[in-house]
Amino acid sequence: MADKKNVLPSDKKRERLIKFKSETNEKYGKKPNERSVKELLANGIINLDKPKGPTSHQIDAWIRDFLNVEKVGHGGTLDPNAIGVLPIAIGSAAKSLQFLLPAGKEYVGVMKLHKDVDKEKINEVCKDFIGEVIQLPPVRSAVRRVRRKRKIYYLDIIQIKQRDVLFRVGCESGTYVRTLCVDIGKKLKTGAHLSELRRTRVGHFRDEDAIILQDLKDAYIFWKKDGDEKSIRKIVYPVEYLFEHLPKIIIRDSAVDALCHGASLAVPGVVEVDSDIAKGEMAIVLTLKDEGVAVVKTSMSTEDIIQKDKGVCANSLRVLMEKDVYPSIWKKS
Repeated sequence: MADKKNVLPSDKKRERLIKFKSETNEKYGKKPNERSVKELLANGIINLDKPKGPTSHQIDAWIRDFLNVEKVGHGGTLDPNAIGVLPIAIGSAAKSLQFLLPAGKEYVGVMKLHKDVDKEKINEVCKDFIGEVIQLPPVRSAVRRVRRKRKIYYLDIIQIKQRDVLFRVGCESGTYVRTLCVDIGKKLKTGAHLSELRRTRVGHFRDEDAIILQDLKDAYIFWKKDGDEKSIRKIVYPVEYLFEHLPKIIIRDSAVDALCHGASLAVPGVVEVDSDIAKGEMAIVLTLKDEGVAVVKTSMSTEDIIQKDKGVCANSLRVLMEKDVYPSIWKKS
């Protein structure tokens, strides 16, 4: 569990509120943990511990080849020399990686100072970087070099040994930790650079739960050759795991197919909703079996959804479920 002061946006706690009591028909859909291995490999998520050396895109290619799947993508590129949490999406799940961006990230790194400086001053200067910062991406980066604002949620000094500073930072997606170290060095008037970096979190993806490439390959071979599903089921999560950081809206069976055809979500379709959802916030719509239906942008707050009897409460950003999995009770033009 994260330290009380070291929290990312994904750590926000919500309460589930019941609007109506409703039951689901077991004839339709399927609980995510009941999907077959083939279904998981067509639309699944892996929490990978990236090794030092290969690029994130090389990792994608290796996984694509030995899992024999068409599409593999990663959430948040790590430099070749950086290690740690690299969320991997397989198959259809790759199209939804963008929705992981608001979750926030955490890194542990070593900043090497170019001159000696008092430890107290290092701590003081680092505190000044908590909050909003303006960064210019490094010369070798995948984005255009224009100044942009990013948020530092926390920046803790773990240990200082001579000119090496071991630190932990929680930051907004798109923050360059390498640039952060250079900027701290400028403010200290010593100069500094990042010498080592490990990503320890991407939202709810944590390094203590991450697996290495060999574990994934072995699990796939055990399943493919021997039919042993135990290992691979522990490694490849249902696509819904990608959206754990988002607030949830639960809908009745009769509302599912309309959303799958691109319709907006109306209040009468909602049976449960998480607390503290603001109007205009991103949320995930789930069935009563916890299947992902759509990622939406809300047009009502939690309070409005609970209190109102009609009206549109959310509009789809991306439909996740195939059409006709649930029966249609609405008229198709």
